[in-house]
Amino acid sequence: METTGKNNSPDTIVLIHGLWVTPRSWENWVKFYEARGYKVLAPTYPGMEGEVDGLREDSSPIAELSVQKVVDHYASIIEALPSKPILIGHSFGGTVVQLLLDRGLGAAGVVIDSAPVKGVLRVPLTQVRSTFPVLKNPANVKRAVPFTHEEFHYAFTNTLSEEESREAYERYAVAAPGRILFEGATINLNPNTAAKVDFHKEDRAPLFFIAGEHDHIMPAALNRDNARKYRSGIVAFREFAGRDHFIVGEKGWEEVATAALEWARNPQPVPMQ
Repeated sequence: METTGKNNSPDTIVLIHGLWVTPRSWENWVKFYEARGYKVLAPTYPGMEGEVDGLREDSSPIAELSVQKVVDHYASIIEALPSKPILIGHSFGGTVVQLLLDRGLGAAGVVIDSAPVKGVLRVPLTQVRSTFPVLKNPANVKRAVPFTHEEFHYAFTNTLSEEESREAYERYAVAAPGRILFEGATINLNPNTAAKVDFHKEDRAPLFFIAGEHDHIMPAALNRDNARKYRSGIVAFREFAGRDHFIVGEKGWEEVATAALEWARNPQPVPMQ
């Protein structure tokens, strides 16, 4: 048992998945943290209950999602818990964690290959190419849009072989809500965006950014810029060499899971490079 102790550290971890996948993407992490004595929750977005195959057959619930709906959904889950949990989010799940911490929810937050919040201005070319299959058609704002395997391989699993990438695609990939992608693309033009935080908030829980060196869709430089925006509280950043956007599932994910938990248990600021 590694959970509560002298410091009364959190005994619950909430895992928040990203776009184009489901909570299945956390399957190894759930077992990993449960083996260490934690209660682990990996809820899906509202309406996305069910298995990957079912969501591929009927993706209509995915099309209805927005940033606000997803964040409110997770907020309601976390507010019902008896104590504040550790929040860990991947990709758009990282955005959700940032927004939840801004609401005062969570004892600590870890964001992995996070999508940015309002105020982060960098738009890497690899990100543009990764999201182009959705953003190229304005009508996709009302649709759930899947990646082809080739698109998934570029955006998610670019360090994997064709065979390894195909295996990941078949096991995890579903459509993504176009509305959220378009919200993200216009985030800095929309004064009313739901993806806005107070970078000067004094009572925010500690926040740790983890990035993959070879991530195409959410590059490390983007995550570094996001981390630098914070002007208060404990904020740290770490880049993992050789990792892509599939960092939570590719070989060596245990190192990332361990780093996330160790930091969340004992948050320390790390100077930005």
